[in-house]
Amino acid sequence: MPSGAARRAGEGFTAAGATRVLGAACRQAGLDGDRASLIRLGENALFRLAAHPVVARIARSTEYLESARGEVEVSRWLSREGFPVTRVVDDLEQPLVVDGHPVTFWHLIQEGNRKATYGELGAVLRDLHSLRLPDTLSLPPYPVLDRTERRIKAAVDIPEDDRAFLRKRAHELRDRIRGLRFGSEKGPVHGDAHVQNLMVDRNGQVVLIDLERFSFDFPEWDLMVTATEHHSLGWQTKDEYSAFVGAYGRDLRTWPGFPTVRAVQEFNMTTWLMQNVSESADTAAEYARRISSLRNKDAPRDWKPG
Repeated sequence: MPSGAARRAGEGFTAAGATRVLGAACRQAGLDGDRASLIRLGENALFRLAAHPVVARIARSTEYLESARGEVEVSRWLSREGFPVTRVVDDLEQPLVVDGHPVTFWHLIQEGNRKATYGELGAVLRDLHSLRLPDTLSLPPYPVLDRTERRIKAAVDIPEDDRAFLRKRAHELRDRIRGLRFGSEKGPVHGDAHVQNLMVDRNGQVVLIDLERFSFDFPEWDLMVTATEHHSLGWQTKDEYSAFVGAYGRDLRTWPGFPTVRAVQEFNMTTWLMQNVSESADTAAEYARRISSLRNKDAPRDWKPG
């Protein structure tokens, strides 16, 4: 069980609190954190430093410390392989732990004038899944529902009925997951493989980012994200999804286990958003839309990206 300090550190994770952690972490690392800008507040808080070409990543609590250590190790391994990946700042001891929050520092990727395509996502995943892990790198299995309970427990401003429903649904999904039969071999898995986790730099190079859920497991866990976004949510056009499938070489929707991993992905997308319902009315409304859909499997998923 996590310590009381770890639990408290992850509760009420706000932009203001993350900013305070950033200031202390920058002082400890010898970096100038003044005028840093918040890029995103989600599972982590991401800040771009104004004085250095560096991005700081702050996790919610020390429960994420092993994940942060894994990110650093994976980045260094893939960089040695020549794989296009986000690069950790090497001349700093990482991760730091500040007030119960693991903090890592990354080289800023100077973005070009376009976004990555779904065809490029398929190609990156194909190449990633073909790699062999070195003996020196030990990775955990894909954490399918590992953050469910902590998200449900820490969530504020949600009805208690939602909390009970989500716990019941998690139990049902765990039973279904145990019945999955995979037809592929285990290998390196990104763990959150959507197109927003690719960046295109000023040289046109596609770069893989966000390594915190990197795992050693079945590649289906990476393919379920885009397959669900297309099948359930219609977030990609037919041509975009066809480009993804063509580049990777497989359409996960033809696999008998797809209904289960689709349900897992929808559940994870809902509980991820649930963490920030108190941040804005729009976020609260989107969470309400998503959990209403989960209660009715046949309801249309008119979800908005967030």
